[in-house]
Amino acid sequence: MEQKKTLTVKQWADEDKPREKMLSQGKKQLSNVELIAILLRSGMKGKSVVDVAREVLDNAGNSLTTLSRMEYQQLNSIKGMAEAKSTTLMAALELGWRMQGEINTEKLSVINDSNDLFKFLMPRMVDLGHEEFWVVFLNVHNRILGSQRISMGGQVDTPVDLRILFRSAIENRAVNIAVAHNHPSGSLKPSTADRRLTRSIAEAGKLLGIHLMEHIIIALGPDYKPDYYSFHDNGEL
Repeated sequence: MEQKKTLTVKQWADEDKPREKMLSQGKKQLSNVELIAILLRSGMKGKSVVDVAREVLDNAGNSLTTLSRMEYQQLNSIKGMAEAKSTTLMAALELGWRMQGEINTEKLSVINDSNDLFKFLMPRMVDLGHEEFWVVFLNVHNRILGSQRISMGGQVDTPVDLRILFRSAIENRAVNIAVAHNHPSGSLKPSTADRRLTRSIAEAGKLLGIHLMEHIIIALGPDYKPDYYSFHDNGEL
């Protein structure tokens, strides 16, 4: 092991090189560090690409979910992570979330409860460093007609214009709607403003004949696992 640390990856035995290991043993046999190393492609003087990949993952607490939330400036500040490497890694992680979103979309055609809504929207929202507010348009049988981001804000709030929300609902011929926003802080506790907004949407919907069936808050919990708070399940809707 000590001798291996003094060698570049090119000097390692083929079975130890991440790219060769993937080709000979399959992608499932690689560790997270080795997969990241393949994306980064090269290290720097005195620091192999695997060393750089390990430091990147260490900076994220060995959590891929946390790594996906790291901004460009954070990645670029790690020694050995230039612009091309940082952006390549960010792109790969974003593709992972989008793939999860496609899987959920293919499986889900109806939103029956808070968990369905969470699975449908979580990949789009959970790793954001800012707040976003989304709405899912549903027919009378809660079949998904479409979805839309209504607003994007800062780290602590995002403004929601009810005129835009309900105009879009009417354009999509929605009879029911389900909404969600994220908390970048990781807290699932709804604020006074969150509760006020929920009531406003529900009351405005009644006037238009559009039922608000659910509102959830999405966040990464203390264990870095995606979780949510449901206003409906907690008797607030």
